[in-house]
Amino acid sequence: MAVSLQSLLMLFTTLLLKQILVEAATCSNCFTRSRAAHYPNSDDQGTDVGACGFSSFGATINGGDVSAASDLYRNGVGCGACYQVRCTNSNYCSDKGVTVVVTDQGSGHNTDFVLSQRAFGRMAQTTDAAASLLALGVVDIEYRRVSCSYPNKNITIKIDENSDYPHYLAFVLWYQQGDKDITAVQLCETQNFVCKLLDRSHGAVWTTTSPPSGPLSLRMLLSGEDGDESWIVPVNNIPENWKGGEAYDTGVQISV
Repeated sequence: MAVSLQSLLMLFTTLLLKQILVEAATCSNCFTRSRAAHYPNSDDQGTDVGACGFSSFGATINGGDVSAASDLYRNGVGCGACYQVRCTNSNYCSDKGVTVVVTDQGSGHNTDFVLSQRAFGRMAQTTDAAASLLALGVVDIEYRRVSCSYPNKNITIKIDENSDYPHYLAFVLWYQQGDKDITAVQLCETQNFVCKLLDRSHGAVWTTTSPPSGPLSLRMLLSGEDGDESWIVPVNNIPENWKGGEAYDTGVQISV
């Protein structure tokens, strides 16, 4: 039986549509359109009171190219994630845009990002264009998740100043490379390897009451957008006499 041209066209259209839908569902490198604003009354860098709990580190990490996020904050899971953000006005904006680290939660004027003034200006082609962008305040953008990169840095455990040895331990993790999220953290005694699952207090802050005693080993669960999960175990332990405000090098880093 002869197949009509109309049937062939319908079949071709159906197959093409399925391919487009599959590519859209699996495209981890595609840009998403949105809007971005900047902190109106901040210094050139970010804020040191962000919702992620990074404190002053959250203002200066990545050279101050940081951002608050709305939905991408993800109840704190998105803290520390990196995004390439570029504005779309060809009169002012560069093709490269800027890579920012999420250190805070916030939104305004239907935005996904509230950038530091430094990061907002770095989306521009020139210094004059940066001034024009900052004057606009809110611009159309496109963004995508990218790997964070901290050359010559290992993942670092920063003990919160409010920790109370040996009764209460809280910390954040600095300098995590790659494009995966830390979705769970275990704290283990190094002698008998009894582990305790920690709570995400807020943002990127992990806490526990009555922490295990002795030197402590950490285990971090990395989760990707594709559902892949893996545990990473630091080489170095948290010392037995840990102190609030101290930072401890884990001796490990994630390859980029």
